Amino acid sequence: MEPNELYGRLREHLNNFLMGMPHEPTLMQMLKVMFPLDEAEIALKIPMADTKLSELEQQFPEVDNLEEILMRMVDRGTVFWNQAPGKEKVYRLMTGVGGWAETPFWGGRDTPQAREMAPLYKNMKTLAYSKALAEGAPLVRVIPVMESLEDSSAVLPYDELIPKIEATKFRAVAHCPCRHAANLRGEGCDHTVDNCLHFGTFARFMVEQDIAREISVEETIDILKAARSEGLVHVANNMDGHLESICNCCTCGDCYWLNTAKDINRDVLMESNYVAKADEDTCTLCGECEERCPMEAIEVDGHDCAEVDAKLCIGCGVCTICDEEAIKLVPRETIKTPPNLMEWASQRMEAFKQRKSE
Repeated sequence: MEPNELYGRLREHLNNFLMGMPHEPTLMQMLKVMFPLDEAEIALKIPMADTKLSELEQQFPEVDNLEEILMRMVDRGTVFWNQAPGKEKVYRLMTGVGGWAETPFWGGRDTPQAREMAPLYKNMKTLAYSKALAEGAPLVRVIPVMESLEDSSAVLPYDELIPKIEATKFRAVAHCPCRHAANLRGEGCDHTVDNCLHFGTFARFMVEQDIAREISVEETIDILKAARSEGLVHVANNMDGHLESICNCCTCGDCYWLNTAKDINRDVLMESNYVAKADEDTCTLCGECEERCPMEAIEVDGHDCAEVDAKLCIGCGVCTICDEEAIKLVPRETIKTPPNLMEWASQRMEAFKQRKSE
């Protein structure tokens, strides 16, 4: 099989899953970096659902060293593996975003692979890919900073991070792939890099692969507080009752979620159920909120009070660090409840069927 045909088929294989993989030149280049030819042939038959080694061996009777190749793909960051006590090893193909596109960067290393992927990672922010990630239900949503709420007693239960973190069995912190990739391109910012949070089975996998380190509940909360102080935006899975990751994002680091939402496709993330509102009696027009807003949703000049564009505001609360406490988050008129895991998968599946029928 010719290389271009092979990678085209691999792209189609990845496009058959809920995340989607449109035919974009940058994405094709990324596949060629992350999947050497022999591994790309194996990847064509690996599902994105946990599959036993014995089942995979039946699919590849001609491959004598399948487990060796799979573990090489695990080390490269394209395949996930797990082995529960007393159970057989299982493997699954990684997704793009939230998977093999980030694995070169999570460990914070300067490697040839990371160097090659860094400019591609920036260029993967396209309208076509953002549409694929947003279809049915966005992958992520904004979590507001609790201290930024005008009435903290009105916090919605699915926005309370601390109880969810306390309920997790395993936690890990990795480097922010967006900021680390930007650093490798010479385009980085001054924000902290090692504050990309992960939970559960995938977090344990990341620690085992030495691309993250295990942390306690207390350290997780401390990292969130520090991110809040830096003016970073909390972005988590768009699923009620399911916490897999929390990104702490900035637009100066060329963030996949924030910059894509700001410049290309707002639907790539779900805004929070809150919107910033300034108090004209206490606002001094200092401009700090305008400077901190990652979405350029606030204007000060020419106004008697900081003016918030509710259509641009994502309700993150980054703007609310104000000496006069003149700006706070208030509930939006329409409250959108995030789907649970089953609802999210169902919505994505319906959109997937529509995509495949077109």
